[in-house]
Amino acid sequence: MVKHQPLQVYERQLCLSCLTGIYGCRWKRYQRSHDDSTKWECSWFLLLCCSFLLLLVWSYFWLEARNDYNEFNWLLYNRSAVWKDGTVPILTTTLTGLTYTAFLMILALCHIALGQQLNLYWIHKIVVLAILLTTITGVVSIDDFWQDEWDIVIISLQFTGPFLHIGALAAVTALGWFIAGQVLRVERSRLQVVTLVIYVSVLLVLYLVPIFISSPCIMDRSKLGPRPAVIGRRGAPMLAPEHTIMSFSKALQQKVTALEADVTISLDGVPFLMRDRTLRRTTNVDKMFPGRQDHDASFFNWTEIRSLSAGLWFLRDDPYWTVQYMSEKDRKRTANQTVCSLAELLRLAARTNRSVIFSLRRPPPQHPRHQLWVSDALKVIQRSSILPEQVMWTPDWYRKKVRAAVPLLQQTSDEKLPVAELKERGISTLTLHYSQARAQDIRQFSGSNVSVNVYPVNEPWLYSLMWCSGVQSVSSDAPHILKKVPNPIWIMSADEYGLIWITSDLISVAIVIGIFIFQNYHLIRWKMSGMRSYNPEQIMLSAVVRRPSRDVNFMKEKLIFSEINNGIGSTDELSMYTGNGLDVYARDDIMMPALHASKL
Repeated sequence: MVKHQPLQVYERQLCLSCLTGIYGCRWKRYQRSHDDSTKWECSWFLLLCCSFLLLLVWSYFWLEARNDYNEFNWLLYNRSAVWKDGTVPILTTTLTGLTYTAFLMILALCHIALGQQLNLYWIHKIVVLAILLTTITGVVSIDDFWQDEWDIVIISLQFTGPFLHIGALAAVTALGWFIAGQVLRVERSRLQVVTLVIYVSVLLVLYLVPIFISSPCIMDRSKLGPRPAVIGRRGAPMLAPEHTIMSFSKALQQKVTALEADVTISLDGVPFLMRDRTLRRTTNVDKMFPGRQDHDASFFNWTEIRSLSAGLWFLRDDPYWTVQYMSEKDRKRTANQTVCSLAELLRLAARTNRSVIFSLRRPPPQHPRHQLWVSDALKVIQRSSILPEQVMWTPDWYRKKVRAAVPLLQQTSDEKLPVAELKERGISTLTLHYSQARAQDIRQFSGSNVSVNVYPVNEPWLYSLMWCSGVQSVSSDAPHILKKVPNPIWIMSADEYGLIWITSDLISVAIVIGIFIFQNYHLIRWKMSGMRSYNPEQIMLSAVVRRPSRDVNFMKEKLIFSEINNGIGSTDELSMYTGNGLDVYARDDIMMPALHASKL
C-alpha cells in the first residue's frame, strides 16, 4: 500500500493577508506571490521612499519653525489683509501625509522581509504621487515666500545634530535586517551588489558624520556663562494684546529685565507703539473710521488713535490660542485696552526699574513730522522720569545728534558691524536676529565689551542654544515659557560626546555583522533542512505566476524529489499535481527527473 502525503496544508495567515491586502489589495491566497518584484513596482517603492523622506524633512522644518509661527502668520496677513493661523492646515496635512507614507513604508518593508512581491494598489499610488507633488509645491512656495526661514534648519541642527545622528544610525542599522535578506539570496545579481554597496556607504557616512557636527552645547560645563536675560518683545503678546499696558504688565510678571517695542509717530508728533504700518490688524479702526483702515497709522492724530480699542482683536482672532485659558477678569481687561504711547511705556519701566529698547519707524515723506521724528522721540525720553542709561536707542539716523542731546543713552544697533566700527559709533549693544548670532562672533563681541541681544527666541531649545553660545540677552514673545528653563536642555563635554559617538558606532557594527551572520546561517540551514522548512501554500501559490522565480523553482524541485523519496513515483500520482497549480511544468519535465531518480 502506497502512503500518500497531502501536497497542500493551508494555514490561516491573517497577518500576511492584512499586509498584502492593505498594501496591494491582494486579500485572496492565490493573489499572493513570492516572485521578484517588477521594475515598475520597484520604481513605485522608490517613489514612496522619496515621498516619506521629503515629508520627514518637511515635518522637521515646521517643527523647528515653531519659534517663528507668529512671523509666518504676520507675513500672510501682509499679503491677504486677513489674519488667520496659516500653520494649522500645513501642520495637519503634513502630519497626515507623514503618517500615511510611514504606514505604507512599514508595509513595504514587511513585504520585503517576508519575501512577498511588492504590488502597490493603484489608489495608494495616486495618493503617494499627490503627497509628493504637494510637498514639493510647499517647499517651492516657502522658498519664495519665507526664504529666510531655512536658516532655522541649519541652526537647529547644531542643537539636534547629535540626537539625529543616533536616531539615523539606529534606523539604518535596523534596515540591515532587510538588506541582508535581499543580498544573501541563492543567486547573486548586480542589483544586490549595488544595494550592498549603497548600504555600506551610508553606514560609513553615519559612522563618520560626528566629525562635522559642531554645537555650542558641546562644551565644558565650567565654561557655561550666566543665564541670558529675557526681554519682553512687545510685552508678552501670547498672554495679552501686543504693545498694550496689559501686555507689558504680563511680561513684568514673568521677571523680564527689559521691555521692547516698535514706535511710530502720529500726525501730531506723539510717539505711540505699533508694529504694523496700518491700524487694521490690532485695532477696530474699520468700525471707528470706515474707509481709513488701510491708511498709514502715522496719518492718524493721537486723539483718533486713543479712541481705538487695542484688545478686541485679540479676543476675536486668538492669535496664539491662549484666550481659552484667560480668566473672565483678564478678558474684560483685554477688551478695554487702548493703544499705548511711548510715554506710558517709559513711565511703567521707570516705576518698575526696567530698561526699554525700541525701534523707531520714520513717517512717510509727506508726513508733517518726517524731519522731526527723532526729535519727537527724544523729547518724550527727556520729559519722562526714566533714567537715560535705561533706554536703549536703536535707530541709526542722526546718531551723533542723539548722543550729543542725551549722552547717557545706551546706543544699540541691529546691524552686524566690525568691532572697531561699533566702538567708533559708541555702540555697546547689538540686537541681532538669531540667524546672525554665531557662537564665534558672539565670543568676539563679548571679548570687546559689546553685549549681544538675540531675537526672536520663543522656544526652549533655541534659548538653550543661545545660552551655550554666550549671548547676554534674548528678546522673546514667550517670556512665560523661557521662565521655565533654568538650565540648558542638554550640555556635554567633547569627551562625553566622543564616548557616545564611538560606543554607538561599535554597537551598530556589531549588530549589522550579527544580522548578516544570522541571516546567512538561517539561509544555509533552510537549504539543508529539506522540505520540512517549506510552506506548501507558498509553493502552490507561486505557481500561478507565468514566470516563476529562482527560489520558487528551487522549492518545486525539492518538493518533487521529496515526494518521490516518500514513495510517490508513478505517473498517475504525479499527474495530480497539475490539478493543484503545478501545470506550469510540462509533463515531460516532471517525468524525466522522476525516471532518472528511479533508475538510481
